[in-house]
Amino acid sequence: MSQTICLALPLLPGTTDTERREMSACWRGERAEDHRASRARHGITREATWIQSTPAGDMSIVLLESDDLAASLYGVATSTDPFDVWFRAHVQAMHGVDLTAGMNLPEQVLDHSA
Repeated sequence: MSQTICLALPLLPGTTDTERREMSACWRGERAEDHRASRARHGITREATWIQSTPAGDMSIVLLESDDLAASLYGVATSTDPFDVWFRAHVQAMHGVDLTAGMNLPEQVLDHSA
């Protein structure tokens, strides 16, 4: 059964345009093939990112799905594949988050399905 998580990651000041450009490159541009290979390697079956402007600044809203989210996140955090190394550096530069150090995942407080 697939597991889903959404993360809200504040963008550091001045990084919104870079985040938009690099995530677009991962989706439909020059990084798309490497991105798809990375996610397949780590068992991530869906990944989507939105940029949300808020009074506190811009944020990336990230949705991830996998049959084993813990294993998938660990794989991304520890992989030596060049794309994964680049991706971790990108997350650090955009959000100030070091994926190799682990991170606190959000607490789910509602899940409604019709």
